[in-house]
Amino acid sequence: MFFGVVGAGALLSGCGGEGGGEGPIVAPPDPPAEYADKHMPAEWWADDKIVEEGRKLFIGETNPDVNCASCHGKDGKPVKAGARDFRVTERMKLYSDSVWFWRVAEGVPNTKMKAWKSKLSEEDRWKLVAFERSFGLKGQQWNASKKAWEPVHYEAGAAPTADAKDAKGAAPAADTKK
Repeated sequence: MFFGVVGAGALLSGCGGEGGGEGPIVAPPDPPAEYADKHMPAEWWADDKIVEEGRKLFIGETNPDVNCASCHGKDGKPVKAGARDFRVTERMKLYSDSVWFWRVAEGVPNTKMKAWKSKLSEEDRWKLVAFERSFGLKGQQWNASKKAWEPVHYEAGAAPTADAKDAKGAAPAADTKK
């Protein structure tokens, strides 16, 4: 009886939850070739409109067939056992934008995370990545050449600050010309 209670407690403590419920922090596998060179459109990292569209997708507002928050929680804290906790910066910084996109598209084998590419366009999957990274990597963008997350940076005039306003009080549109 004692072993059964202790064993059950150990099993339950490994199922999700805050902090250590996901096991040791290890790098995910590299994405397959078809995803390895896919990257977030550069101007999207700091685009509040894109992030907001990602949030609406995440909570199921845009597409009722897709509700990431039903497992990952509206604030990135998992509400179902086994869901990735997007707030854990030390873990999430190991995920390149390509890996993150691949996992949303194809799911994660041997988990409850299913593939979403049949329900979401490629553009919408990138919007999800833009929003999801805001839990543990807010203000960061993936630098593919350095293979690392770094603070979002702007070319002169390339993107407005969040509090920039035009004469009418509206935020100016980002300059997407290259």
